[in-house]
Amino acid sequence: MEARTETQTATETAAAAAAAAAAGTAAAATAGTAQAPSFAAVQAAEYPDVPAGYLNTAALGLAPARTVAALRQALDAMAAGRPDVDTYEEAVAASRASYARITGVPVERVALASTVAESVGLIAAALPRGAEVVVPEGDFSSLVHPFAGRGGLDLRIVPLDRVAEAVRGRTALVAVSAAQSADGRVADLAAIREAAAAHGARVLVDATQAVGWLPLRAGDYDYVVCHAYKWLLSPHGACFLTVREEAEGTLATGFAGWYAGEDPWRSCYGPIERLAPGARRFDARPAYLPFVGAAASLSLIEELTVEAVRAHDLALADRLRTGLASLGYAPVPGPSAIVCATAYPSSAPDRLTRAGIGFSLRAGSLRFSPHLHNSPADVDRALNALA
Repeated sequence: MEARTETQTATETAAAAAAAAAAGTAAAATAGTAQAPSFAAVQAAEYPDVPAGYLNTAALGLAPARTVAALRQALDAMAAGRPDVDTYEEAVAASRASYARITGVPVERVALASTVAESVGLIAAALPRGAEVVVPEGDFSSLVHPFAGRGGLDLRIVPLDRVAEAVRGRTALVAVSAAQSADGRVADLAAIREAAAAHGARVLVDATQAVGWLPLRAGDYDYVVCHAYKWLLSPHGACFLTVREEAEGTLATGFAGWYAGEDPWRSCYGPIERLAPGARRFDARPAYLPFVGAAASLSLIEELTVEAVRAHDLALADRLRTGLASLGYAPVPGPSAIVCATAYPSSAPDRLTRAGIGFSLRAGSLRFSPHLHNSPADVDRALNALA
């Protein structure tokens, strides 16, 4: 009983802090915009030891110094036999509130998860047999396969630029990534949302390759899932699911565990007597360490603001895209922080590797993804390697 009371107090304190933070969202956003530090200052303070040339955030975001320090402190406490549950719970609450502010929703709309596929599976399981689901061709498997793997659904796969026109009266759900992992193309979410509303369909957005550089209002969509280990610079295992209030009744709580209880520490045994209000009833038990890291990383995104990060990232991406085009590498056009070259000599990957450039090979393309730790020098280093 003593242990329960101690950790329950931590949960209540953290929840109160998160609610207070959410109440002050507008003021915090205004203050953050006015006092946003320069990217050069952030790079010096948060990434002092990162070598030039890492252009691979779409694969794995780099943890800033504040995140590394928070994780080391937590691990040191564990190693010393003093795991600090109070601090872990505060970090979970801070992460949830920060993500809510970044995506423009009330904190009660945010559920915790650990993977995208887990959250998509929750949504797929709730669809009636025979329901039609529209997805883009070549979208990420964690978004698409839960519908295919569930069975009994009519999965329609269409080109990305035809998703909106593919929605029809019998469509139950549209599932789409805000930005494509394979080539960086950004979905026309406004058109998809409008088409879905016209036909009574719901919309699920995977924002893993978007939130952190692309402004997105999660409340405009029924469900938005985002794994924070890319553009939000967090450890694997910190994942978020927003559920619009009108869509809450479409999901079952069959996967809910004790952490989804209104009072988690009174919900540890037997059936949960009272589920949490809002989307928190869909919480998966958070892995503490990833959320310790996420709380620190998301604070940096908030300090800079997503709008400022977008401008920074797109300027670098445009510089890279222009350079690649001049070299004949046929970059995919579009306003995206993810830059893909579809035509390149077979020697290009080795040349990039020898020059110390972080990049990925995805769907037959060279993929680059500059973020807030990068400067024009990183882009020029990659272009020089390819020249």
